[in-house]
Amino acid sequence: MKNANVQAFLKAIADAEGGGYDFKYGAVKGRRNDPWRFTDFSTHPGPGYDGVTTAAGMYQINKATWQDHGAHRMGLTDFTPQTQDLIAVSILRGLGVIDKIKEGDIESSLSAASKPWAALPMDRGQAGRHDQPHVTFEHFEVAYKAAGGSSK
Repeated sequence: MKNANVQAFLKAIADAEGGGYDFKYGAVKGRRNDPWRFTDFSTHPGPGYDGVTTAAGMYQINKATWQDHGAHRMGLTDFTPQTQDLIAVSILRGLGVIDKIKEGDIESSLSAASKPWAALPMDRGQAGRHDQPHVTFEHFEVAYKAAGGSSK
């Protein structure tokens, strides 16, 4: 994860998903005493405010994805910030876009990345893949570049 473009892409995903490393589904940035934040990073925190959705952490990783990528593929049992970053990279690698991201090709990377991350657009001028709020390509690109990413 030393590559600046990969780090910037991760930060742009986090910006779009609205997460923090300690967020469960339903947490709100800036809310004091938010009941949907967690402090125990020893395992995945489980469901958020609706009691069902398990999306959590900086990249809103659900429990099934954490078990698949973290526990089964990498032998990781915690949900620390480092583990969340490693799982996000594992997801991008599994989508076949990690080398494109390293090269700064965010346009062709977004289409694949919009499958697991619902807040991402599919491409420039296109909506997100899922029926929920999403950022525009331009918003993603600004966040990516602000985090130190460079584009082709």
